[in-house]
Amino acid sequence: MQQEQSEKALFELSNISKQFPGVKALDAVNFRLFPGEVHALLGENGAGKSTLVKIMTGVLPKDSGSIQLQQQEISPSNTAEAQKLGIAPVYQEVNLLPNLSVAHNLFLGREPTRFGCIRWQQMAEDARQLLKRFKLNIDVTESLSHYSVAIQQLVAIARGVAMNAKVLVLDEPTASLDSSEVDTLFDILRQLKSEGIAILFITHFLEQVYQISDRITVLRSGKLIGEYPITDLPRGKLIEAMLGQELQQVTGEQTEATEPAKREPLLTVSNATVPHSVDDVSLTVNKGEAVGMAGLLGSGRTEVCRALFGIDTLKSGEIKIRQQPVTLNQPADAMQQGIALCPEDRKTDGIIGPLSIRENIALALQVQAGWWRYISPEKQRTLANQYIESFHIATPDSEKPIEELSGGNQQKVILARWLAISPQLLILDEPTRGIDIGAHAEIIKLIKSLCDEGMSLLVASSELEELVAFANRVVVMRDHRKVAELQGAELSSQSIMHSIAEV
Repeated sequence: MQQEQSEKALFELSNISKQFPGVKALDAVNFRLFPGEVHALLGENGAGKSTLVKIMTGVLPKDSGSIQLQQQEISPSNTAEAQKLGIAPVYQEVNLLPNLSVAHNLFLGREPTRFGCIRWQQMAEDARQLLKRFKLNIDVTESLSHYSVAIQQLVAIARGVAMNAKVLVLDEPTASLDSSEVDTLFDILRQLKSEGIAILFITHFLEQVYQISDRITVLRSGKLIGEYPITDLPRGKLIEAMLGQELQQVTGEQTEATEPAKREPLLTVSNATVPHSVDDVSLTVNKGEAVGMAGLLGSGRTEVCRALFGIDTLKSGEIKIRQQPVTLNQPADAMQQGIALCPEDRKTDGIIGPLSIRENIALALQVQAGWWRYISPEKQRTLANQYIESFHIATPDSEKPIEELSGGNQQKVILARWLAISPQLLILDEPTRGIDIGAHAEIIKLIKSLCDEGMSLLVASSELEELVAFANRVVVMRDHRKVAELQGAELSSQSIMHSIAEV
């Protein structure tokens, strides 16, 4: 809904600034939320989105500026205080207690009691009534871990609503959901809008922004670029606002992938089978070639990547490197064969959060050299600074803990770690998931340049357009099996979708 100028904002941040050592995260940023709207907050990684959200939800104090809720000045000093005021955050990684029941998670800290004892039956009944609003008919006495990520997300949102939330802050709520689950979530958001709740929506999926949002605020490098009604900001203008330049200037025109000059097989997989995850899959990656893997979540894309890096062991089938059979029982075996993997879940499987950027980048090189040949901090720092400069990693220095970087910058550090050992085959599992358009474009450029330099890449991605942009061939997975392989004129987003859906 488009807001009239005379309508009062429900939630308003004015001239918010925040400084970290060496970085001005926010510079006099203004932001408004109106009742009964979905407002998308967009920008590149490092634009200031996370810092702004942490300030509005009480995680971080502001350096200057003011926050008003219903025209009253507020200054929440922690998340509990923000929630009492009616500001409810729901994070990408569901911030609930999986060992407790659904009902207990919904009313944790506000359990109905009698004579000091929790009224378990009353809490369960209250939970059922609350979830009816969300069209969720589940056993609320089951532990939260029993249910899918999608249901856990809805429970987290329901908890916020149950706390009389006036403002709902959704940080990447759809990152782990499939399309039907996203549709369910959006139906609920529309219902909450109709009840007057203001919803802040942070996502990297632009299609979803245009599907659900009423207005958009764009940040860039800690500054407010603009606030726009959704109808006034076509996608091209949005990308320009986020990047400060036309997308073609960053990625180059998308053209048909050309055949690599050399056709020597680097990786050959024949009838590979891993119980319950990979079923009789065969594929080839040639030298200097990028091969994409497409398919829905659970199709087997990630499982193939894991098998090729020695995380999961084949029950049957064969893997050849340079036409020689190899056995990959552990990642160390894969590394010895010149194989590197950037995993799908970078926070859990990719980074070591408390360690510095320098230490994370040097990690694979140190493993390759052996722990008895220690790489000095000075050499590590030189290596890290080289990649910080060439990959445009946003950090004041190489000693910053990697967990303090944005998602896109963390992904660049993981790429730098593996490129430091000059792998022959680089496996990328969802390399652009959860990162901004600018970092996305830089990674696509990097994939193309690595192929030009003779490296081979196997890239699993749910982003069909990006696969078409750089892949020489695309392997399509469904139900843990390879169902198609597309190349040349037959390679398009439409043909990939048709292969995924074909029965």
